[in-house]
Amino acid sequence: MHIHILGICGTFMGSLAQLAKADGHRVSGCDANVYPPMSEQLEHAGIELTQGYDPAQLVPAPDLVVVGNALSRDNPCVEYMLREQLPYTSGPQWLGEHFLQGKWVLAVAGTHGKTTTSSMLAWILEYAGLEPGFLIGGVPNNFDVSARLGGEKYFVVEADEYDTAFFDKRSKFVHYRPRTAILNNLEFDHADIFSDLQDIQLQFHHMIRTIADDGLIIHPHSDSNIGATLSGKFDRRYSAGKKYAWTPVQTTGEGGQWQVELDAADGSVFTVCNTEKDERGECEGGYEVRWQQSGLHNVANALAAIAAANHVGVSLSQACQALSAFEGVKRRMECLGQVDAISIYDDFAHHPTAIATTLDGLRNKVGDDKIIAVIEPRSNTMKLGVHKAELISAVAQADQVFWYQSTGMSWSLDESVDSHGRNTVVDDLQQLIEQTAVAAQASGGSPSHVLIMSNGGFGGFHHRLYDYLEAHAG
Repeated sequence: MHIHILGICGTFMGSLAQLAKADGHRVSGCDANVYPPMSEQLEHAGIELTQGYDPAQLVPAPDLVVVGNALSRDNPCVEYMLREQLPYTSGPQWLGEHFLQGKWVLAVAGTHGKTTTSSMLAWILEYAGLEPGFLIGGVPNNFDVSARLGGEKYFVVEADEYDTAFFDKRSKFVHYRPRTAILNNLEFDHADIFSDLQDIQLQFHHMIRTIADDGLIIHPHSDSNIGATLSGKFDRRYSAGKKYAWTPVQTTGEGGQWQVELDAADGSVFTVCNTEKDERGECEGGYEVRWQQSGLHNVANALAAIAAANHVGVSLSQACQALSAFEGVKRRMECLGQVDAISIYDDFAHHPTAIATTLDGLRNKVGDDKIIAVIEPRSNTMKLGVHKAELISAVAQADQVFWYQSTGMSWSLDESVDSHGRNTVVDDLQQLIEQTAVAAQASGGSPSHVLIMSNGGFGGFHHRLYDYLEAHAG
């Protein structure tokens, strides 16, 4: 079958393209900007790429057009596809029907931590010899690819709540029909498509309705928004006695079935316990994870991954061994290198909660060393200014913060961030590089850590800063 993918260079669609190619299909695709690293992955896989949306690429007609959710009406290829009545579907629907059908699907959903938790879970299953397939919105270092077909039985998927396509406004994850579902957390996000938290909870409820009664839902014991979703109390039509969940639930964290004891304040060493008693009346526990990661958010992610792996039969001891060998995910607190005593990190954080937890994890790791945060508020929610009141509190653990005011923002960062003291707003990328470098070098040889947070390419800021520091080292 010849499959042509519109919007192929996004993480999800590019990963789906590679699955389709590995499954024996002829795959081609286009995007407004065909750019690395995804373009390089696709070309290496033998996938034909076209820059732009000229409808000529749909002649002769492919057997199927798969439409990415970034595409909308008035796109030339979309209009041609509809006019010529070409067969089309969405990426999530095609994934669900062709790769997930008949599999034991382990889906990881939530506002934060989906990519990292999915990567941990896939690695635990791999370590246990279960050969999972997976599609993840990032690149786990243990695999060095974002997607693979895997074996016959298990498939781990990052389950995104963003909408499916211009013709299907349901969340992507309603197409996945998981048997094991992790709900990491739930906050308001994606203000460009959801009007409030209840809108998002309704989409989560749609997914929950598809999970069988022998499946499993895993969530933090303390997350009241998830609790309200499972009980139905988010629903304006809620009435006592109405059933909202049909699936067993296990909870993690304090008060939950799965718990941890920190053996290091930064979360780099912890011990896991399953408090549910076995047939002998005993609890399983005392297994240590000693790994490269840090931050309490990553400990919480790990606990959810352990619980999900246990649902498919992986023992607690083996899951902890696997996580001790977990190498992290690209762009998730990834150390890009060091120049003199300056370390540079790349992280995907783009929501105040994610920014705060990432900074907290780094602070616990480096102690009193200087931390410089460089933040590009790039997500649609951030650009709309929905979370602007929370920005200052989110960076409490940083010694100095640089905020990038891009041209795409509908509001001024100066409304929330006063450019004095430890906060500085900069609207020129080269000036941002120079000012960040000066701040990092001002430590006088003492260790300093530059944490760059953006969910995009940030104009190559990461590597441009590294090159600038090297050129001005010493």
